[in-house]
Amino acid sequence: MSTSAADAVAGEIAGSDDGVLETPFLDSERWNILQSIAEEGGYAYATMTSLAAAGDIRAAEAAKEMAWEQLHSGPWHSVVPIWRDAYSMACMHLAKLHYANGEFNQAIKALDMGIIMGGMMLRDELNLAIRKASEKEKARSDLGEKGESEIKFVSQEINVAESVLIPVFLFCAMWYDMNEQLLSGEGSTKILSLLQLRNKHDQELWVQQSLPIKSLSCKLVGKRPALSLEAFLRDHYLSGTPVVIRDSMDHWPAKSKWNDMNYLRRVAGFRTVPVEVGKNYLCPEWKQELITFSEFLERTRSNDTTSVETTYLAQHQLFDQIQELRQDIVIPDYCFTGGGEIRSLNAWFGPARTVTPLHHDPHHNILAQVVGKKYVRLYSASLSDELHPHSETMLSNSSQVDLDNIDEKEFPNILDLEFQDCILEEGEMLYIPPKWWHYVRSLTTSFSVSFWWSDAEKLDD
Repeated sequence: MSTSAADAVAGEIAGSDDGVLETPFLDSERWNILQSIAEEGGYAYATMTSLAAAGDIRAAEAAKEMAWEQLHSGPWHSVVPIWRDAYSMACMHLAKLHYANGEFNQAIKALDMGIIMGGMMLRDELNLAIRKASEKEKARSDLGEKGESEIKFVSQEINVAESVLIPVFLFCAMWYDMNEQLLSGEGSTKILSLLQLRNKHDQELWVQQSLPIKSLSCKLVGKRPALSLEAFLRDHYLSGTPVVIRDSMDHWPAKSKWNDMNYLRRVAGFRTVPVEVGKNYLCPEWKQELITFSEFLERTRSNDTTSVETTYLAQHQLFDQIQELRQDIVIPDYCFTGGGEIRSLNAWFGPARTVTPLHHDPHHNILAQVVGKKYVRLYSASLSDELHPHSETMLSNSSQVDLDNIDEKEFPNILDLEFQDCILEEGEMLYIPPKWWHYVRSLTTSFSVSFWWSDAEKLDD
């Protein structure tokens, strides 16, 4: 949809407040879309969609299921594009019927699914419809209240060592209190020594023990304050050298907003988001779920103090979906180096101890740390063979080496490979050159944004 068309749609939607979710673009393009779907064998879908447009909610749900089956008929890249638009259309019809019934939450959920899984043809109208349904939902719920106090994910005073040690201290303190009369000898001495750790040197030792072996003991990624574009181009972009950039995101509204759970819940609490559940995507028990953002926030807060299974909002284009959050960040000027263009903005949000295993990405990458802290380890692209990539096509950018539990018999030379690492502090950005391997671990509750961009000569890749 063109900008002028989107503006016209916005005007029509904004001007309508009679319990009807207006969809002028869909209405004008419906028959063209249905004809294209019919040409791909979607006759039953076209029938159900016509009934849905006439107000049959069961037909709308059936059309959505038919499109969903097509989206999962094979690898994502092999899905015929028109079926993605068909899924968006079905979600829109379902949302319109929920909206007319005053079921604004259900309408928003259907629209979110259209954005997450659907095509681009109806994206602008989906976003505009979500805006209208969200206003309705906020008007009748406490999510619109702004008087509530902040709930911080990460206190400003907490340091890296404390974030890693707190769970250990809490466990040991509880265990010691319950068994004080039973403790004696060497066991008592070890527990008491752990509880009495306070000096910086001992804390740093404990942090290193919680990270992969040899962490923070070799070459650290250099940190440079307010790096100029000229210096970035000369010293890092052209040479393919990682760098941590300080003092370049102080002006982001996200810096003061995203550490507040109530702000995030107020802005996006009723939205549906895809999350990963489990240790990481290479583990057999790993799975994906669709949950509300409020439920995700509660899981994130709980996961820092209980044994709840780790839930991670990872590599999701959250800012295309929830535009209020997109307004809180600014694309760094560094991302336009080389004359290329932005390929993807992804969110990485989860509790302490979430891990992204060792892998590489095809584009230039700036990882901006908005809330909390992360440990990042980097290996040069020239070491790809020594890092043992998976042979499967879908995982060929991921290493078989588990840095948290290295099998030295299977990978005897891995500890001899040169790497750089760092603690990425809140308010810092890390430049990761294309094809550089990286492992990431959250040390606190963490909210990061990754900006991928391509070189000008690779725009047609």
